[in-house]
Amino acid sequence: MAEGRQTRNTERTRRAVLDAATQVILEKGAAVTLAEVASVAGVSKSGLIHHFDNRDQLVIAVVEDAHERFREAVLRHLDLSENYPGKMLRAYVRALCAGSADAVAARDFTAAPIWSGLYAIPAVAAVLKEHGAWWGEQFALDGLSTERILIVRRAAEGIAIAVLYGEEDEASIAPARRLLLELATDGTFPTPI
Repeated sequence: MAEGRQTRNTERTRRAVLDAATQVILEKGAAVTLAEVASVAGVSKSGLIHHFDNRDQLVIAVVEDAHERFREAVLRHLDLSENYPGKMLRAYVRALCAGSADAVAARDFTAAPIWSGLYAIPAVAAVLKEHGAWWGEQFALDGLSTERILIVRRAAEGIAIAVLYGEEDEASIAPARRLLLELATDGTFPTPI
């Protein structure tokens, strides 16, 4: 039983460190220090180093975590009963324009490009390339044209960034969300919201 408790504590500490690092990176960018993250996470610096040997390893884990949480958010919005092209793209739009609990995952995902300085870490670029390839594969299987996917995908990301910056809110993005969901079909099927 003690081993199970230790595993839960380890997982809880790791999650606290990742959440704190995300918060600090969103506030300060790449200039984040391990000491700052440890302080926000409520752990000692040596406790943080137990999970992440150095700053680069922590930043890579934060980027990976943001992408994984966003992927999970999109998959929660995937409606398997929609048996027509664009299913994954519509889930992507719903996750980015959700205005719900998934908004945090979307915020972290869409904020990643503005985390200046992170891309200087070669492993971060590799993580982004890997996730970009995964999304490319998913959308290619979706049955829509490359052009339609590009337009809808980038528009949804732009809307999420506008929400992140406080320029839009849930009410103001609702019409755009409906339009993007309509565009995320091949034009022959109704799109439920």
